[in-house]
Amino acid sequence: MSPETAGNPELTEPRQRRVAGAGVELAVREWGDAASPTIVLVHGYPDTGAVWGEIVDRLRSRYHVVVYDVRGAGASSTPSGGGGFRFERLSEDLDAILEEVSPDGPAHLVGHDWGSMQIWDALAESRLRGRIASFTSISGPCLDHVGIWMQDRLGARPRALAQLAGQGARSWYIAGFQLPLAPALAWRTILGRRWPAILRRTEGIEPRHGHPAPTLAHDAAAGVGLYRQNVRRRLGRRRRIETEVPVQVVIPTRDAYVSPALFEDLDRYVPRLWRRRIRAGHWVVRSHPGPLARWIGELVDHAEGGAESRGLRRARAGHNHGPFEDRLVVVTGAGSGIGRATALAFAAAGAEVVCADVNAAAARETAHGADDLAGSGAAMTVDVGDADAMARFASAVESEHGVPDILVNNAGVGVAGSFLDTDLDAWNKVIDVNLWGVIHGSRLFARQMISEGRGGRIVNVASMAAFTPSRALPAYSTTKAAVLMLSECLRAELASEGIGVTAICPGVVDTNITRTTRFVGMDKGAQDRNRRAAARAYGIRGFTPDKVAREVLRAVSANAAVVPVTAEAKAAHALSRLSPRATRLLARANLTLR
Repeated sequence: MSPETAGNPELTEPRQRRVAGAGVELAVREWGDAASPTIVLVHGYPDTGAVWGEIVDRLRSRYHVVVYDVRGAGASSTPSGGGGFRFERLSEDLDAILEEVSPDGPAHLVGHDWGSMQIWDALAESRLRGRIASFTSISGPCLDHVGIWMQDRLGARPRALAQLAGQGARSWYIAGFQLPLAPALAWRTILGRRWPAILRRTEGIEPRHGHPAPTLAHDAAAGVGLYRQNVRRRLGRRRRIETEVPVQVVIPTRDAYVSPALFEDLDRYVPRLWRRRIRAGHWVVRSHPGPLARWIGELVDHAEGGAESRGLRRARAGHNHGPFEDRLVVVTGAGSGIGRATALAFAAAGAEVVCADVNAAAARETAHGADDLAGSGAAMTVDVGDADAMARFASAVESEHGVPDILVNNAGVGVAGSFLDTDLDAWNKVIDVNLWGVIHGSRLFARQMISEGRGGRIVNVASMAAFTPSRALPAYSTTKAAVLMLSECLRAELASEGIGVTAICPGVVDTNITRTTRFVGMDKGAQDRNRRAAARAYGIRGFTPDKVAREVLRAVSANAAVVPVTAEAKAAHALSRLSPRATRLLARANLTLR
């Protein structure tokens, strides 16, 4: 339950009523202020309106949310006689619902599975023209569009035939539903009892109160009429359902029943179209309610006259997006050096950038620079080595900006000197920032990316020191080697979630790390002399942070695994793989930090 709804019975407890549909009584539940924009949620097969519970909880504080059990499901009555589940009757039911819950203006419709399919059909009904303000379609294509899609792919090129075959394999059960008696008998005897376990095994959906519904066996048996009375009638004709209604299509890429390819041709029929892809299965309304509720709200707000959100701009069909346009990028250590250059490079490419640094003034300066470019910037202050601070930071990013598409764990500090001269305080500091900072950032934001279901990219700034041991940099090299191995492990683990992980290993780069590095085992004067000497050497090398930033953007686009940047980094990386013994011999020399 959200904080806004806690303790408010008008928001937490539904107002219930029954509405007369086309020969049936429909059970309706409402939440929120009726003066707010109305959102009507229409469920699919074999569910009831209770499937929307988690999404209702996220919407009811801002909108007038309406859920009803479609005919033959839950607390609604079941039609008698033939043709009771035809789309025409379902449209009449929807018309009756809208007349009751939104008599003074159009409502925003959201449908899942058969709920979505019946709304697509209703868009062609003259009685509903002007009654629908927007439509979010989830895992439910228009059957008329599917019929055209199938006919267009018969005898076409191999890719199109493969798409047709793939959808045919997903639709295996539809033929079985055309058989007399058997489907209903199976639901009433075996499937009804096993359905919760089937959802858990195939979709990862745990049963909860209301879903699956206690009326499941009856609902599923009756709802077979949806397939028998609509599929063949709709697929065999070439009716084009065109609409000016703003339509947002949510496409779960792991849907076992509906192929993403079915939505490729929608631009023909819907000029105001947005496509959202999510790495989820068919019951995405249960598995990913957070992103869905947010996307529904974004379209509703836009249709009500609000600005198009960053997410909608990116999802708009027909818009040629740059690779980073309207992406959200988080960069730690963005106050200077490689972090600042990377943040500004992403902003110049059209991204919204959250510039995080322990130095608040430096973070603000970078954010202002991002604002001056094509993108936009926001400044946040955080100590990446502080676990609690990083948790608050990640939560603030999500609530204020959304889930990032790209995370750059760049924050780092330098420590130079022999192992025996490096005290525990120095070890703790370099491990906290260089390693724990990457761990905290990757752990917190990877979880957000997985929950969002859109994939993403994580970039960890390691170092040439990760594969070039040195007697001068044992602490620094150890942390950067750990970052490199962590990146490799994360890349393997997160690949299945569509999240790419890259380790950037810059080399000798002219940044202020040389001016802040702690040289252990010497007094302040000697430290200052060593810092000035290192800064001069790095300045002579002349490799600037903006060149590293360009490599970061290329690596993100290519989803590269390990990227040595400078010539010396590339040579050292190759040598470490070809001749580790030679690398160990070179460890006796003083090598560079970055």
